[in-house]
Amino acid sequence: MKFGCHLSIRDGYLAAANHALAIQASAFQYFPKNPRSLSIKNYDACDAGRCREYCLEHHIISVAHTPYPANLTPTGKKKVRLISSLLNDLEIADSCGSIGAVVHFGNQTSGTDPLSAYQLIIETLNRILAQWKGKCKLLLENNAGPPGSFGTTLEEMVQVRNLSSFPDKIGFCLDTCHAFASGIWNGENTRTFLDRGTALGYFDGLEVIHLNNSLYPAGQGKDRHANIFSGGYITEEQMHSLLSAPELRQIPCILETPKNSENGHEQEIMQLNKKWGMLH
Repeated sequence: MKFGCHLSIRDGYLAAANHALAIQASAFQYFPKNPRSLSIKNYDACDAGRCREYCLEHHIISVAHTPYPANLTPTGKKKVRLISSLLNDLEIADSCGSIGAVVHFGNQTSGTDPLSAYQLIIETLNRILAQWKGKCKLLLENNAGPPGSFGTTLEEMVQVRNLSSFPDKIGFCLDTCHAFASGIWNGENTRTFLDRGTALGYFDGLEVIHLNNSLYPAGQGKDRHANIFSGGYITEEQMHSLLSAPELRQIPCILETPKNSENGHEQEIMQLNKKWGMLH
């Protein structure tokens, strides 16, 4: 299995890939630009290309994460900005050789019904992907929230992808903390969760896992990440039941857990490689 974490591009895309190798990460995630803005970045294409070649040489998988303000349910002028921003993210990620760009599913805005929100997400995706000709995919991430909340279920991810005009350009990112918080996976129902995902075709589109423990018990809807081996409510046994499943063994896992030392996630990645790295 491939394990990694989110890394800074402060010194460039190639430097982030180099950092991944230095901490024995075989995968990494990065923000392609300012994570707090939807502004367009004029990026260094040569640096991105060197990142791509470096990752190919060292068998490292990379994935981009779109900025925090990115939301697939925008309206008015915000929609125009979002579409331009996500196309910019996809272009940068593609140049870096990344498998996809993770985007949060979207929200049901106040006063709207769920159906309208789903239609808005599909319309936004279609407008973006009609213009996108690269290999990099947009990866829909499941939301955290109380059971039954908007954007928390595998059914929603799959249906939005199926109803879009460009399903082959859409994939999924499974956040384990979000799944735990929303109760779709509570650590004790792993086989049921996996069987449901298989029946829906969800795992056929799964490209990356955000591997996070949860600071709160299952079903409380709280998006607070904890470290894999300490401080969380997901036990090692429960995490093992998920990571050892054939459906997930080939999917790269990215930590978004608290940094527990000056060296960031190096120790946690070492523990993950030791415990689950040889699963295949």
